[in-house]
Amino acid sequence: MIVVDNLCKNYPDLEQGEVKAVAGVSFQCEPGEIYGLLGPNGAGKTTVLRTLATLLKPTSGKVTVAGYDVETEAEMVRRSIGFVSNNTSNYDRMSAREMVEFFGRLHGMSEEELRERAELVYRQLQMKGFLEVTGGKMSTGMKQKVSIARAIIHNPPVLIFDEATVGLDVLVGRSLQNTVLNLREQGKCILYSTHHMNEVERVCDQVAIMYKGRILCEGTQEELREQFDKVELEDLFFDLIEQQMGLECEA
Repeated sequence: MIVVDNLCKNYPDLEQGEVKAVAGVSFQCEPGEIYGLLGPNGAGKTTVLRTLATLLKPTSGKVTVAGYDVETEAEMVRRSIGFVSNNTSNYDRMSAREMVEFFGRLHGMSEEELRERAELVYRQLQMKGFLEVTGGKMSTGMKQKVSIARAIIHNPPVLIFDEATVGLDVLVGRSLQNTVLNLREQGKCILYSTHHMNEVERVCDQVAIMYKGRILCEGTQEELREQFDKVELEDLFFDLIEQQMGLECEA
């Protein structure tokens, strides 16, 4: 469903001439799977996600989402994805219902289709109690539920969560994780970017650890623990990153 093949993304830099934000990244994510993309700030995670969402064009490599090429079939890719981040803006003067249904219409849904789908989404996300609350009066948890509802209203097969739990309290963050798990059960292909190891351990089927534009390792949690002889995923992560930093100092 998501296929990333040798993706590279370079940016011009006045001092260095060119910066490689992503340098030859490859991975796949299938329906009914949550693929965790982990890494410290500057690892290149967001660049990968923005490329998948057609917000950035690859310098080289090939990326397809739901069978569509992100460069040549960008409109079809956008129809096939839902994107949730930690800084999705809400409209202060629009109610939760108005915002969600507005995005449904943007995706070309008919009024009948939108009405049926919206009722299902509102039940799934337990939004019935604040559908008429405007964005300016919503709690953080309400806003995040609206963001998710906007992302899934058109029932896309692929969902991308980019550090979506940053700034959320424990209860709201847990609720979001439960929502992600429910979406997996519905057969969605989910790419989940975070740096919180407890989230990864709870929700992710496959894990890739990135550092400075490259994937250092990839596999199931069990495979990675066995490969690196670590019980805790967090220990594995820090040891791997510190090892890479040490190699840079030696160079």
